[in-house]
Amino acid sequence: MAQRAAHLVPVAVLVCGLVGILLLTIPTKDVQEEPGLRYGIVLDAGSSHTSLYIYKWPGNKQNGTAVVTQHSKCHAEGGGIASYAGQLGAAGKSLEACLDHAVKNIPKDRHQLTPVYLGATAGMRLLHLSSPELSAQILKEVSHKIQSYPFDYRGAAILSGKEEGAYGWVTVNYLSENFIKYGFEGHWFSPSRPTVGALDLGGASTQITFATQEKIEDTDDLMKLRLYGHKYTLYTHSFLCYGKDQFLKRLLAHIMKSQGYPQSVAHPCYPADHSRVVKLSSILESPCTAKYKPSSYDPHASVTVHGTGHYKHCLGNVSGVFSFEGCPFSQCSFDRVFQPNVTGGFMAFSAFFYVHSFLQQVTGITASSPLELEVATKRVCNMSFSQMTLLAPEQKSRLHYYCAASVFLNALMLRGYGFNDTSFPHISFQKKVADTTVGWALGYMLSLSNLLPTERLELRKALTPGVWGSLIFLFVLLLAAVLVFFLFRAFNGQKKGGRESTI
Repeated sequence: MAQRAAHLVPVAVLVCGLVGILLLTIPTKDVQEEPGLRYGIVLDAGSSHTSLYIYKWPGNKQNGTAVVTQHSKCHAEGGGIASYAGQLGAAGKSLEACLDHAVKNIPKDRHQLTPVYLGATAGMRLLHLSSPELSAQILKEVSHKIQSYPFDYRGAAILSGKEEGAYGWVTVNYLSENFIKYGFEGHWFSPSRPTVGALDLGGASTQITFATQEKIEDTDDLMKLRLYGHKYTLYTHSFLCYGKDQFLKRLLAHIMKSQGYPQSVAHPCYPADHSRVVKLSSILESPCTAKYKPSSYDPHASVTVHGTGHYKHCLGNVSGVFSFEGCPFSQCSFDRVFQPNVTGGFMAFSAFFYVHSFLQQVTGITASSPLELEVATKRVCNMSFSQMTLLAPEQKSRLHYYCAASVFLNALMLRGYGFNDTSFPHISFQKKVADTTVGWALGYMLSLSNLLPTERLELRKALTPGVWGSLIFLFVLLLAAVLVFFLFRAFNGQKKGGRESTI
């Protein structure tokens, strides 16, 4: 039997040698290994709070821009970082819980490769106006805190209103799949759809951004971007002090001044059965209310604000805070700011969404046209605090300002930005799209991803499907040959043994 096996060795070696030679000569193709996920962190340091967003994207890019999705988010407790002015170390400490969240939610082997950016918006822009030293100190504190974590720190900066508006526009159009879309064939492609404008209402500023073919007469409101192989020319303007919180302060300061700064103020935008006590310093110490500040007053003093619930008087006072006179261009929105005509669809987010959603909740009106918006606003302004509490008990702490905020939204969008019966129905009020928060942070990450290095694709040699088929055929043929050879030798052995037994 050992002798028979010995005969098999040369045959097996010969066949294996032929297969080896074939492997060296047959064609191969390069297969791209998908690089691992990359991560990025953006801290949105707004006027009222700070949010941390974790984004992820594959190491390869589409036309120079990463395909980014939201991985998770964290809202820091407390106010915005500007509210910690003068409190040494407090701004940095306020970020700890969310930075800890990032450490846990990003794979450890990716920590040092994960860039982290902090962008501060209108709250810090206001602080920088009133106290550049304090704003610089806060940025230094938050930078030191972020650098103590195992990420790739890329800086903390105060965004300009122009940047905030443009990055919000990028987010809106990315989530609307106007830049890039994943097709049924399993490939990304550019759908070549028209873009939509972005309307952002924060606590201290509001931004309007949209692509236009009209000439932008004020070059300060012009921005050009390149994303996914396409160039875009945008009109964008940010109105500082026209964010919801700062506008409400300006409105109250305007009302107090018009009534001669009494100890008890009648507020036509507050519900008739509601009153509250307000510290003068909380209203008059903002840079946004500087022109309403009396020559002398006690910042520790308080004023009692009584609601009167009068829609027309509320509208008159809200309109008085805007300025629609003295446009130096061919046309303006308000406050002598140039604006081309609004065109196409728009997405309104942040406080725009919350105010619009509240109107729908308590009135049952969709508010999808200027007339419906006005009717819903009047109805809210005619409600008592008790009525609103029954309809929206979860918002009790905010009910007092919804009439003023709704009237402000009307004045801003219709008279200010110029939306009308034709264009207003094309506004979509959104909080999230595809589980991703709408805001400037995602657009910021998308734009900055152009500066991040693309991971090199690892190449390995792989056999084509046809070659694999040939190899399997040869392997089966080899086994069959060995089997036939073994049976043949066994048959000959038996035959020879039979002849020997007959002698």
